[in-house]
Amino acid sequence: MFKKLNDKDRKRLKRKIHIRKNLRGTAARPRMTVTRSNANLYVQVIDDDTGKTLASISTLEKEFASLKPNTEGAAKLGEAMGARLKEKKITTVVFDRNGYLYHGVVKALADGTRAAGIVF
Repeated sequence: MFKKLNDKDRKRLKRKIHIRKNLRGTAARPRMTVTRSNANLYVQVIDDDTGKTLASISTLEKEFASLKPNTEGAAKLGEAMGARLKEKKITTVVFDRNGYLYHGVVKALADGTRAAGIVF
């Protein structure tokens, strides 16, 4: 399973598996997961009971295409995600950092979402 991955990706995948053993989203408190690459950021809010994505946002969308995947861009994307969740009447989520360290871009995204009034 880990053969073709470099050491950094292997460590992230091990952290991800360890975290996801205990983390589960429900209809009342869905899971907000973050994926980042060198070029883009992606955020999804997922109800694991039904297996459906309730809301999503990324820097691939036209209105967020100018945002870079740095801390400033992540904070703005987090605030926009918080606004989308408020529209759907979702106030609490479980934060899934997807194996990434809670630092820099991931932390800025979480703080931006909290600034919009979402609790996790």
